[in-house]
Amino acid sequence: MSSSLLTKNALARSLKKLMLTRPLNKITIQQLTADCGVTRHTFYNHFQDIYELLGWIYKSEVIEGLDQYCCWAGWKQGFLSVLRYTVNNKTICLNTFHSLGREHLEQFLYGVIYRVMISVVEELDGQAWPGQEQIPEPVRMQARLDIADFYTLAILEQVIHWLRAGANTDPAGVVDKVSRIMDGCIARGLEHYQSAVHPVKS
Repeated sequence: MSSSLLTKNALARSLKKLMLTRPLNKITIQQLTADCGVTRHTFYNHFQDIYELLGWIYKSEVIEGLDQYCCWAGWKQGFLSVLRYTVNNKTICLNTFHSLGREHLEQFLYGVIYRVMISVVEELDGQAWPGQEQIPEPVRMQARLDIADFYTLAILEQVIHWLRAGANTDPAGVVDKVSRIMDGCIARGLEHYQSAVHPVKS
């Protein structure tokens, strides 16, 4: 492991430790570096601010290994793994959610969910339906982007509602609810969207 990665991991541990007892927006660089035993200069060699460090924590602890879930067969397990991470790190995640870092958390979650959803949408769009060959590629591309964005925002709002309630219910219940609503809807949405923009001639 490189010295840079060792330093980043040490800073991450210190930030997570401090977030257990104080709001994120009350943690200073001085407090963080003192706890970690490094200088401010060392911190700024790696991160611009505490929020960038926080983003690195979520990225390194959640994103790794997510690629295997970027498909229709695996998206539910991927979604569940993100929610379980939240439960296992509840104090830190809720601290972020209830502080000035909420926007960073929402942006991160949007990116994570969208990464999975766009792969699912592209996979389902690859399953031909009658007349699909008549749809221009730009229309199909826009349909994929818009539908992935729509479902990402819908799922994100479910996660936000769950966080607002304290993330106290079983994550599997959230995933099952989303799954029941989405089942079959993406494929139909793709067909309806593309046909509405570019009607298929019979």
